[in-house]
Amino acid sequence: MAVRRIVVNTATANIEAAQLFYGEILGLEVLMDQTWIRTYGTDNKMQVQISFATQGGSGTPVPDISIEVDDVGEIHGKMKDAGFPIIYGPANEFWGVRRFYVKDPFGKTVNILSHR
Repeated sequence: MAVRRIVVNTATANIEAAQLFYGEILGLEVLMDQTWIRTYGTDNKMQVQISFATQGGSGTPVPDISIEVDDVGEIHGKMKDAGFPIIYGPANEFWGVRRFYVKDPFGKTVNILSHR
């Protein structure tokens, strides 16, 4: 037996609200749209991970979702320009990541990071 995939589900009355944040800025594609559920993703192969934490590191709250990107600075600028609240960073962390926290349209804290 092996875990093949982990999916994050977010309850919302407004599925369209995800498009700017997850579709346009993060570049995720709509993989499935059943009108009551819309799934964003990519064809890239990724590691399956799930984390449990008492804090988010550097005294921050535990984020709801962590998304690794190739250019933290570019995504930070786009999130800021789009008016999404940046609540931490960007910061170079001692464990080897550059990251920032942003609130998505559903109030979730999203950790946007890249390994240095």
